[in-house]
Parts: sequence; C-alpha cells; structure tokens
Amino acid sequence: MPRRTEVNPLCLKVGARVCELRQERGMSLQDLAFAGAMSKEHLSSIEQGLGAITIETIERIARALGVPSLCIITFPADDELNHLAELARKLPKGECRKLQKGLEARTTRERPT
Repeated sequence: MPRRTEVNPLCLKVGARVCELRQERGMSLQDLAFAGAMSKEHLSSIEQGLGAITIETIERIARALGVPSLCIITFPADDELNHLAELARKLPKGECRKLQKGLEARTTRERPT
C-alpha cells in the first residue's frame, strides 16, 4: 500500500488507536507487525496516520491484538456508546456476558409493543 505524504485526520485517529491498543498489551511495533503479518515500517506509517490501511489490514491487526475489528475504528472519547463499548471490552469475559444479558433484558423489556 502506498504511504501518504500528508496525515489524514481519520487515519491518524485509527493509527493512534492501534498504538494505544498495542501499548496496552505491552507489544512492540515489531511484535505486532510480526503477529499481523506486515512490515514494521508499514505498521509504523499506519500509527503515524500516513499508511494506507485496508479492511483486511484492520482485521489482521485486530486479530493480532486479540480484539474485535470494531475496536480499531471506534474511538472511546468520541461519544458515550463508543466509551461504553471500550469499558465492556475491558471486562473479564464472565462479567461481559452478565452485562450483555442485563442490557438485552432491559432493552427487550423497554421496547414498545
């Protein structure tokens, strides 16, 4: 993929999110690049908002980080729903299931008939 010469604001947000998730897991650029089957240089350019990124690249990065692809392109600071998704992502699996069941019960109960 070609490298941009100017930073794209959305690509910069995605790159910052990738960097945040990578650091959260204690991974180096090299670790994530290897796990995501890409060059360290390409990953670095993505994190800087300069690298072109495809859906397939997002999927590879997400898989290497152990998160759903959606986590790469949602930004918790943007709105309450994204923030809620980020909080849920950080819960242990059992707690996440409880939260899901509680939310499903509440939304089912509150739907107009």
